[in-house]
Amino acid sequence: MPLDQSFIGRSWPATEPYQVGREKIREFARAIGATDVEYHDPAAARALGYADVVAPPTFPVVITMAASRQIVEDPALGLDYSRVVHGDQRFAYSRPVVAGDELVCVNSVDEITSRGGHDFLTTRTEVTTVAGEPVVTVWSKLVQRGEH
Repeated sequence: MPLDQSFIGRSWPATEPYQVGREKIREFARAIGATDVEYHDPAAARALGYADVVAPPTFPVVITMAASRQIVEDPALGLDYSRVVHGDQRFAYSRPVVAGDELVCVNSVDEITSRGGHDFLTTRTEVTTVAGEPVVTVWSKLVQRGEH
């Protein structure tokens, strides 16, 4: 069954705030092998002009993947997550994520297409501070493989 095209353009309410922790940034940086000092050492980060340790560029997946459940778990969409593979991920930053940020996500569906028996779902997540300051926009493309 193809994905429900009426979801294109739909947005969901903002998620609960996520408090970005220094140790979460360090753990993520270690997990991906990012050794830059600004990801680990608050003094080094401050010397570079940041308020605290700065997150690696892909860190927002920690919160945007969880936030996207609003979309992928909606049964009306018709997504069979057991057939989903990740197709693409893009980030457009307004400013870096730093420890101490309190962030919220607003999810939208930008595009749904079908090609070769597969469905392609492009989501957009606007990540802002709780005060509304833009931080990063994250696009994710999920591919629902055909049933055959």
